[in-house]
Amino acid sequence: QVQLVESGGGLVQAGGSLRLSCVVSGRTFSLYTINWFRQAPGKEREFVATITWNVGITNYADSVKGRFTIARDIAKNTVYLQMNSLKPEDAGVYYCNANNGNNNWGQGTQVTVSS
Repeated sequence: QVQLVESGGGLVQAGGSLRLSCVVSGRTFSLYTINWFRQAPGKEREFVATITWNVGITNYADSVKGRFTIARDIAKNTVYLQMNSLKPEDAGVYYCNANNGNNNWGQGTQVTVSS
């Protein structure tokens, strides 16, 4: 069992930055990857970024490459999503997802980007 708690969302102007955090608890030794997804109103949940828990290999959706950075601090059991140069289309609820053979989800954190 893995529990995830996201934080760091909020309201920001276009061009601004936010850093999201995802604190992971439970069976962290069994983790494969930690992922960020987002969901805008009326749209499907979409992949944003991923990082392997043990080695730290990252990958990003094309829409956020060069603007977002995912990182992990194993000592703090925390994964971060640094979001720079935010655009209105980046707005939505951001969810942390942990894959250990099962899909584990956090409750989400709202990101609003004003134009």
